[in-house]
Amino acid sequence: MAIIANISAETTVIDIGYNLISDLLRSMQVSGCVLLNECYLAPWAISIPSHKTLAEKLASNQRTHIAAFHLVQRGSIDIELENGQRDTVYEGEMVICYSGQAHTIYQGSNTQAHPFETLMQTGQNIFKPAAENESQSTSLLCGVFQLNNTTRNPLFEALPPLLKLSTKHTGENAHPSIKTLINLLLSEIAHPSYSHEYIVGRYLELLCAHSIGSYIESNKANRSGWLHAIKNPMVAKVIGAIHSQPDYRWSVNTMAELGHLSPSRFAARFTQILGMSPMMYVTQWRMYVAGKLLTLPQSNIEKITSTMGYENVAAFSRAFKRTMGVSPGVWRTNYQAQQTVLIKR
Repeated sequence: MAIIANISAETTVIDIGYNLISDLLRSMQVSGCVLLNECYLAPWAISIPSHKTLAEKLASNQRTHIAAFHLVQRGSIDIELENGQRDTVYEGEMVICYSGQAHTIYQGSNTQAHPFETLMQTGQNIFKPAAENESQSTSLLCGVFQLNNTTRNPLFEALPPLLKLSTKHTGENAHPSIKTLINLLLSEIAHPSYSHEYIVGRYLELLCAHSIGSYIESNKANRSGWLHAIKNPMVAKVIGAIHSQPDYRWSVNTMAELGHLSPSRFAARFTQILGMSPMMYVTQWRMYVAGKLLTLPQSNIEKITSTMGYENVAAFSRAFKRTMGVSPGVWRTNYQAQQTVLIKR
């Protein structure tokens, strides 16, 4: 099989995992921006809208996923997602809402939440402390990560709805580089350089990548799903091959041969570890790649059909709509329409 020759026998599962994660991070084209850097005196509450509303307010493409983050520099905050999940974020901790759910951040009770959009539009901090009370207030830095190509992205879909990080060198989801990056970010914000916007964007891009890396290294990411699968030598090898050649005529037999198992044992093991059948994963990966190709200028559905290993457009279109929710033509048209709106803005 040609595909086996493309996967070196000496390649370790760690190398495959690192390459898969790096490729998927790269494909998301992460960027970011800081939106609020304020002090708030309790009681206070701010409501953050869903990622779709944030994308509209920030003039982003509707296919861009917005993940809000909150860094507590002093004090603490409580956060509650629209699904009811709650957590408390203390000084030196950062929380990222990768799910994109609407949520509320607050301190104290019996306070009506103030819409985030209003704070941005007016530029007024109605919870600002007086000079004599500033040391008792919460110092908070809020912003967003902007991630593209997240639909059926296995790395993105493996992230928790709410990810809390420590800027310290110890503790859950702590990473040595996170504290360094945050210190660099805060320094740049306090003392802007000539290339301020570009530098802040790059720091946030790295911070997003390190936040995902620290989660992957944690025990919570080792228990099930895609992040667990890429740490399994046999499954990681097969996933790496699928990602390398989505157009290959994959079958359970060819994947089983690559994994050195019988087809029945391979299919059972793959499904148990990943939570979906081998052929379902092949289809989802092909449609993810196809979705990216359809956003390119002058994309050709017939050519993409062949590139994804399908013999005819009808079969490809059915698989794409089943996986992505709309037909390839609608996917491409919607993206182009969004880009036109952004250019006019």
